[in-house]
Amino acid sequence: MWKGSGVMGDLCTIGSMKITMRFRDTQQHHKPHVHAHCDGCDASVGVDGEILAGSLPVKQMKILVGWLALHEEEVYAAWELAVQGKHFSKIEVKL
Repeated sequence: MWKGSGVMGDLCTIGSMKITMRFRDTQQHHKPHVHAHCDGCDASVGVDGEILAGSLPVKQMKILVGWLALHEEEVYAAWELAVQGKHFSKIEVKL
């Protein structure tokens, strides 16, 4: 089990975009979300596609939102584990 927030687990990599979740990450955004990192840009994005902080290039944002829609159930399941400080599995890229 992971202790404290800030420790990130990899959820998926799509091209140059890395999608992660932080363990016990419920304080700042108060909703299920992922962190996307791409070409020097970072964003926190709700599972519903809402940008909570930061920014991504338009193309990467569209890819991320599409990926979140395709994998919504898996992402929510990973979120439930992550907020408890438990390890979650990576999600395969299926675009």
